[in-house]
Amino acid sequence: MLRAFRSALTTPDLRKKILFTLGIIAVYRLGCSIPSPGVSYPNIQECLEQVQESDNASIYSLINLFSGGALLQLSIFALGIMPYITASIIVQLLTVVIPRFEQLKKEGQSGQNKLTQYTRYLTIALAVLQATGIVALADRGQLFTNCSLPVIPESNVFTLTVIVIVMTAGTAVIMWLGEQVTERGIGNGMSLLIFTSIAARIPGEGANILQSGGLVFAGVCFFGLAIIASVVFVEQGQRRIPVQYAKRMVGRRMYGGTSTYLPLKVNQAGVIPVIFGSSLLYLPDLISRLAGTTGGGFQQFVQTYLVDQSNWVHITLYIALIIFFTYFYVGITFNPEERADEMKKFGGFIPGIRPGRPTAEYLQFVLSRITLPGSLYLGIIAVLPNFFLGITGSGQNQNFPFGGTAVLIMVGVGLDTVKQIESQLMQRKYDGFLR
Repeated sequence: MLRAFRSALTTPDLRKKILFTLGIIAVYRLGCSIPSPGVSYPNIQECLEQVQESDNASIYSLINLFSGGALLQLSIFALGIMPYITASIIVQLLTVVIPRFEQLKKEGQSGQNKLTQYTRYLTIALAVLQATGIVALADRGQLFTNCSLPVIPESNVFTLTVIVIVMTAGTAVIMWLGEQVTERGIGNGMSLLIFTSIAARIPGEGANILQSGGLVFAGVCFFGLAIIASVVFVEQGQRRIPVQYAKRMVGRRMYGGTSTYLPLKVNQAGVIPVIFGSSLLYLPDLISRLAGTTGGGFQQFVQTYLVDQSNWVHITLYIALIIFFTYFYVGITFNPEERADEMKKFGGFIPGIRPGRPTAEYLQFVLSRITLPGSLYLGIIAVLPNFFLGITGSGQNQNFPFGGTAVLIMVGVGLDTVKQIESQLMQRKYDGFLR
């Protein structure tokens, strides 16, 4: 592996891509630490310390995780990449509902460019909404629990509007940085920015665990390595359905006659169900805070059963939402009938299965069988950190560095980036990372 890294750095064009990617990441992290105009940086830091000492949960912990801690500091990159992720998911879901989007998806690169443009517009709209909500909570003093210091000292209309505009512009800049990495760097730009945000929180969370004792820290590290190894094993797992292509003559040439396979991953949905489930669980608390509800049966129920992540009601509901969204997302992103029609169009068939509808039914049967263990795997990995809230020094499992959404994203992005670097090395006849 060290030889492969040395080969990557000694190759001029590959080295240029790696350095360009590292430069974009450095700019992104710099923007995450620059506060927005009108925000009191000393008061923000004081409130953060009070929140950490009181172990109060934040309704924005998932967005704060994706922004690398920039959200609660109200920096210019406070929203992070979350608006783009939400917009991408919405556009992808709309391709099933809106015929125009479905047609654009089938048009190839030109249609994909149009969908990307729609995603950008929706990202800006969502950024305005999220920035307005966050600034409203900060202005009311509800962003940090039990902190009386004014986060925005001069809370007039002009100052609040400037903060919203700056945060929205920061989201647009992040979107541009991610696209630049995808085009001129290594790996998927948006995924790498999320990876960087999560990795930036690991040293701080590790220090909090280390304060509990060296033995506890060693146990957490061992447990974390076991989780990472398990996630890598499952993420690489797939069901390979054999596909045979019949021979056909085109002019004087004969095509087909080859054997290949159709890979169906165990975790076909990725981390999307976890994001959906987390967002829905945060929604009741967000509504109660924006409505200014204090006390009452609804507020007490939300705080007891939904916000408290060590509660069994929260854990059970979280797993149920993940399983539901896994089946839902796989059902709308993988269409067995389209795959069967594509195979039939190019003369492909599954041995022992007739082309057409029987092939679609067989693919649906296999997909439903492997989706169940995939959804259970996502649910177990997502709730594992809930049992370690007492040693993480935090009230949110998202801050646990070796579990939940964090490890799923980091392992997935890491594997994808390593595969892209390895493919670049293989094109130049160098040894890959894995022999």
